[in-house]
Amino acid sequence: MKNLLALFLTLLISACATLEKPAVAPPPAAALPPAIPSVPAAPPLQPVGWEALAGWPDEDLTASWDAFRQGCVPLQNKPDWKPACMAAAAIQPANNAALHEFFQQYFTPYQATQPDGGTDGLVTGYYEPLLSGSRTPSKRYSHPLYGVPDDLLIVDLGAIYPELKNMRLRGRLEGRRVVPYFSRAEIDNGTAPLKGKALYWVDDAVDLFFLQIQGSGRIALPNGEMARVGYADQNGYPYKSIGKALVERGDLPLEKASMQGIKDWGNQNPKKLPDLLNLNASYVFFRDQPSSLSGPLGALGVPLTAERSIAVDPRSIPLGAPVFLATTWPNSAKPLNRLMLAQDTGGAIRGVVRADFFWGFGKDAGKQAGSMKQSGKMWVLLPKGFTPPQNGAVGL
Repeated sequence: MKNLLALFLTLLISACATLEKPAVAPPPAAALPPAIPSVPAAPPLQPVGWEALAGWPDEDLTASWDAFRQGCVPLQNKPDWKPACMAAAAIQPANNAALHEFFQQYFTPYQATQPDGGTDGLVTGYYEPLLSGSRTPSKRYSHPLYGVPDDLLIVDLGAIYPELKNMRLRGRLEGRRVVPYFSRAEIDNGTAPLKGKALYWVDDAVDLFFLQIQGSGRIALPNGEMARVGYADQNGYPYKSIGKALVERGDLPLEKASMQGIKDWGNQNPKKLPDLLNLNASYVFFRDQPSSLSGPLGALGVPLTAERSIAVDPRSIPLGAPVFLATTWPNSAKPLNRLMLAQDTGGAIRGVVRADFFWGFGKDAGKQAGSMKQSGKMWVLLPKGFTPPQNGAVGL
């Protein structure tokens, strides 16, 4: 099958270079407008002094210390991280002055920068929701929460084409052909062969939809047990905002395009709800996680810490890196400046100056997450001695 996949990908990528010539000849060179010189993109991470970090001297680093130490567990054997993680283990007790000295001794701050040179970006929020469900289906619990399908095929493009490192295709085999995996609509209508793959059944389709967006959550079971689930994989389709779709077609005012606003709309329009949800063809599959964890497992493989962990785009910011974030509280101009840890990723988190702020578990966290759409700046702290490449492919 490896040879089949290699052939498929070769044909797929080479197709871009074998487009048919246009039927109409292009105008002569003299008629073309003068070429506009291209402006090189700004380096995504630019070194700065500590004085550039807004609010750094006043930050209480003790609140982020446990999250940093936890992140050192999967990083401590990597050469670039080893000196800092070994030194962190020796700091007892962790007072604020000692922690400022530690970070300034072992790390260099880099300003996260957009390709056009701008330093402002988008900061959103996410949380760990609570759903009501069961391990068996019933009239009340009728919406399946699936584990990873047996026929989901994942192709690591970087293994075949090194220039496509960190890029993957998801699909399935149809005879001898690799085709896209089933969409949300096809999964929900039973086209996908997912019989026996449901981990749980929940009582609300919209809650399940938003669980997939958040990536992790807890499920209250009828016997009083609390189960925890986390992201396992995805069907390969890009995320599409249903809130934006409701606003664009005039079904919901912008100020109500929140999780609760969409749920209220669904309750008022139950017959239209499936079509709305299917606008987002992306579908997330889950796995069980130990209920004893202090928080949901992020992409780094450590439990997330409420109000101290963020999701980032790992193509520009390495997982595990401390990130000093300067933004504002949700729906407010009140400054929110603090040291965060890049410990997670997300399908909608794309770009250099882009973060998703983890608010924790429950309704209050959900309210903060649902209303957070702030502007912000980010400074990434990288181990001294490591120089990030100019193209943004950070390899820590």
